Amino acid sequence: MARSGSRLFATYLVASLLPLGALATLLLEGVHDDATKQGQDQGMAQAAVIAEMAVAPALDDADLGRGLTEDQRESLAKATDLALYHGSVLRMRLRNFAGQVVYSDDGSTSGGVPVSDPAFHSATVGSAAATLIADDTAAGGQVIRVLQPVFARASGEAIGVLELYLPYDKIDQRLHEQMVVTYWRLGGGLGVLYLALGLISWSTTRSLSRYAARQEHEALHDGLTGLPNRVAFRQRAAAAVQDQSGGAVVVVDLNRFKEVNDTLGHHAGDELLRVITARLRGGLRPQDTAARLGGDEFALILPGLGADAVREMLESLRAVLTSEVVLDGVPLTIEASFGIALFPEHGDDVEELLRHADAAMYQGKRGTADIVVYTGERTAHPTQWLVVQAELRHALERDELVLCYQPKVRLADGTICGVEALVRWQHPERGLLPPSEFLPAAEQSGLIEPLTAWVLRRALADQAAWTAAGRDWTVSVNVSARNVEAADFTGVVESLLAEFGTAPDRLILEITETAMVDDKVTALTAIRRLADGGVGFSVDDFGTGYTSLDRLRGVPLVELKIDRTFVATVLDEPENQAIVHAVIALSRGLGCRVTAEGVESAEIADWLAAAGCDEAQGYYYSRPMPWAQISVPMPEEAIR
Repeated sequence: MARSGSRLFATYLVASLLPLGALATLLLEGVHDDATKQGQDQGMAQAAVIAEMAVAPALDDADLGRGLTEDQRESLAKATDLALYHGSVLRMRLRNFAGQVVYSDDGSTSGGVPVSDPAFHSATVGSAAATLIADDTAAGGQVIRVLQPVFARASGEAIGVLELYLPYDKIDQRLHEQMVVTYWRLGGGLGVLYLALGLISWSTTRSLSRYAARQEHEALHDGLTGLPNRVAFRQRAAAAVQDQSGGAVVVVDLNRFKEVNDTLGHHAGDELLRVITARLRGGLRPQDTAARLGGDEFALILPGLGADAVREMLESLRAVLTSEVVLDGVPLTIEASFGIALFPEHGDDVEELLRHADAAMYQGKRGTADIVVYTGERTAHPTQWLVVQAELRHALERDELVLCYQPKVRLADGTICGVEALVRWQHPERGLLPPSEFLPAAEQSGLIEPLTAWVLRRALADQAAWTAAGRDWTVSVNVSARNVEAADFTGVVESLLAEFGTAPDRLILEITETAMVDDKVTALTAIRRLADGGVGFSVDDFGTGYTSLDRLRGVPLVELKIDRTFVATVLDEPENQAIVHAVIALSRGLGCRVTAEGVESAEIADWLAAAGCDEAQGYYYSRPMPWAQISVPMPEEAIR
C-alpha cells in the first residue's frame, strides 16, 4: 500500500507539471502580447505628439488634396528634421485621403500602406493604428508603423494621414527588462504553486492510501468483532483448499443467542459476540482462521488437521467458549454447535464445504452431539433449504404451485361459511409436497413475499369464481411475520382486492401466534390499516406460542383459532377442556369468533358446539381439496 501511494504521488507530481507548463506558456504568451501592445501604444503616443506638435502647426491648415506649397514643405521639414536626425523617427510620409504622398522625408512620392488597408481607412476617419512589422534595415529587425490622422488646427477635422516608422529596439529593450522581472516573478509564483501542489498531493495520497487501507480492511472484516467477514473467509478458505495440505472448515453457531438479545438487549448480545471472538482467537493456532459469517454464526479454517485432531481441538475450544460469562450482572453459559467438513474428503469447493459444514451443524442442533462431522446427505438439513429455495424460485416462475381449500363449518347449522387456502407444490420429481417441505425455507429468504403474493392472487381469483357460482364463502390466507413487516404488504393486498373486485371483509389473513411475538410498529401499522379497510385478521394456532394478552389487545381480530393439539384430546383431558373454554371466553371478550382446528370426529364437534365454539375445520368435515370438489351442503352426518 505504501509503494502504491509513492507511485501515486510521483504520478501526481509529473501530471501536475503538464497543467503548470501549459499555464506558464499561456501566461508568458499573455505577457509577450501585453508587451507588444505596450510598445504599440507608446508608438501611437509618440506619433500623436509629432502630429499635433510638429506636423499640424507646419501645415497651417493646408489642403492636402491639392498638395503642399513650398513654404509648407520647408516648414514641415524644419519641424520634423530634429526627430529624424535623432532617430526617434525612421521614416515619415504625409498622405492625403486618396493615398497620395504629399510629403516624405526622403522625397519619395510612392509606397506606403495601401489605401485599401483597414488601418489606413481607420486613420482617415480619425483613429490611429499602430503595427509592429519586420524591417531588415532597422536595428533589432523590427519597427513600429503608425498611421496617425492629421487634424486641421482651425476646424479640428482630419485632413490627412501621417505614416510614421518608429524604432522599436529601444522600446523592446525597456520591455525586455520589464519582462525579465515579470518572468522571475512568474517563475517564482509558479514554483511556489508547484510546491504547494506537491504538498497537497503528498497529503492527499497519504490520506487516500490510509482511506483505501481502511476501506479494504472494512470490506474484509466484521465491524463488531474485527474478525474476517464472509468475503475474507471465502478467500482464505479457497487458498487453504488449493494448498492441498488438507484440513477442515467448521461452522460454529451459538445456541439460544436470540434469548440474550431479547432479555438483556442488543448491547449485551454485542458484548457476548466480542467475548466469543476473544475466546475463539485464544483457542486457535496462529495458522488457523476464525471469521464471522453473520449474526451468531462463525466459521473456522483449520488447515493440516484430520478428523480426530479437529475433534480434539474443538472439544478444547468448546470448553473455553461455554465457560461462564457475566453480562449486565447476569451470569450466562452459552453453548455452541459445531459442524465439520473436511477437505478434500468432503469437497474441494468453498461453497460446498460450507454447505456440508452447515448441514453437520444443524444435525448437531437436532441431536445430542455438539460437534458433528459431515457424513453424507443424511446429515443435510431436512428440507435442504438452499436447494429448496433455488427450486422454489423456479417453481414460482413455472407455476408449479397449487391451492387446496379446507372448509370452515359453522357449528350451529353445519354449513360452510368459509375456506382456508392451503398451498401445495407439485414438484416435477418429488410429487405433491406439503407446506412443511418448503415454507420454512421460503420464510428464511425473500421468497416468502412473492410466494404469499401468488397465494393471495390465486385465492382471490378462485373466490371470484365460487362467488359467481353462488357460494358466499370467505377465504383465509396464511401470512408470515415477514409479510406484515414488509413495507409494501398493504399495497399488495389492497391492489389485489381492487383487481378482483373482492369486498375486503371476504378476505381473512391468518397470522401465527409465534409470528405475532415478533410484532413491530411496521407490522401493527399494516394490520390496522388493512383492518380499517375491512380485511379480517385471525390468530392461527392460538395457544402454542407466547403471545401476551396485551399484544392481543392491540390487534383488531375477527377470529381466534384453537390449535389442534388442544382439540384432538379435548374429550379425554380436562386440562385441554379448560384451555378450550378459556379461549372461547377470551374470544367473547375480544369480540371475535373462535374456530377449532383438527376436528376429526362427530363427538369432538358436538362437544365444541356445546362449549360455545363458533366454527370448526378438520378431516371430519373435509380434507384440503380444490374448491370445486367441496360439497355443498355438508353431509348430513356432519350437521349437528
